[in-house]
Amino acid sequence: MRSIINEKNLNNKKILLRLDLNVPLEKDKITDTTRIDKILPTLNFLIKKKAKIIILSHVGRPKGKIVEELSLKPICEELQNKLKKKVKLISENIKKIKSKNFFSDYNEDIFILENIRFYSEEEQNDNKFAQMISNLGDIYINDAFSCSHRAHASIYKIPKFLPSFSGLQLDLEVNALNRITSEITRPITCIIGGSKISTKINVIKNLIPKFDNFIIVGGMANNFIEYFGNSVGKSIKEKNCDKIIEEITFLSKKEKCKLIYPEDVIVSKDVNGPPKKKELSEILSDEMILDIGPKTIDKITKIIDNSKTILWNGPAGYFENPNFAYGSIQIAKKIIENNKANKIFSVAGGGDTVSLLNNLNAVNEFNFVSTAGGAFLEYLEGKNLPGINALN
Repeated sequence: MRSIINEKNLNNKKILLRLDLNVPLEKDKITDTTRIDKILPTLNFLIKKKAKIIILSHVGRPKGKIVEELSLKPICEELQNKLKKKVKLISENIKKIKSKNFFSDYNEDIFILENIRFYSEEEQNDNKFAQMISNLGDIYINDAFSCSHRAHASIYKIPKFLPSFSGLQLDLEVNALNRITSEITRPITCIIGGSKISTKINVIKNLIPKFDNFIIVGGMANNFIEYFGNSVGKSIKEKNCDKIIEEITFLSKKEKCKLIYPEDVIVSKDVNGPPKKKELSEILSDEMILDIGPKTIDKITKIIDNSKTILWNGPAGYFENPNFAYGSIQIAKKIIENNKANKIFSVAGGGDTVSLLNNLNAVNEFNFVSTAGGAFLEYLEGKNLPGINALN
């Protein structure tokens, strides 16, 4: 995989730049600009090198049809504001654009083509579609790690037709994930949450042999609490998970990886109710677990103190309600404290984890925070990602 950072002659070159600008929109307003902020270094690097930039991206799932609410217009405007440069949205049909007229028709250096998923050929990974788009540029750059688990035309097929490179953000993402999967500084700890074990079983199985501590929190911890003999009341839990838990428990013992789940919890009768601290043996049938308790927080923070590398994917509780955010906040604070003291290398990822860190204004306090969802998890599973393979 060649990084664009090492390419010397970009002056006046037409760059096809695949980004993930799939930001949340509400009535044409962007509610979270994290994904835009993260790709600004690549854009500024290309601007400094006097390249001509054609951005390819998508928003939502229009399924090959034009959906006005999923236009990239508000994203184009946000990029203009952040770059302090004119960015022109090309809304005409890509199939009608003639490459030789493209830049001569407009006196601009940065273009953004309308939502690439307005074309069914994108998700069909259509070869002719990819070749047609490749005719618009001299060089292709993938800076959309979060889309790189998709074998789509703009991710997987365009690199067949052009000299292809990774962008600065994709480099950061891969380097950070390599540091927690192959270039490991021990002891290494994973804190993993989420509501379903089944969606993360392959991640857990791939990482347990490489990790020293595996801390299970969030909704999936309820399955462990119940499996080991305690009631979880009306807490969220996944059905038919006993075999998965047996498998994880057996593997952790075999690989000498400590498996930790909550020792005490915070409960309430509903997500808006008052919080109550409970031992695992005290949970009533009409209560639900919504956060980890003080003993568990103390145990986790001590493990963090004794770790050199940490991966965090999934909050410890229902952080949307401040009454049940304390466990997640304490985990974040301890990681940040150790980060500032250069005692730890920290990577966080997953939509809810990023939302939590955004709420705390703490995204920049970690060594790396991944905005990728599926690609992040698939990389941690040890899968080969089509977008990365295409660059190799």
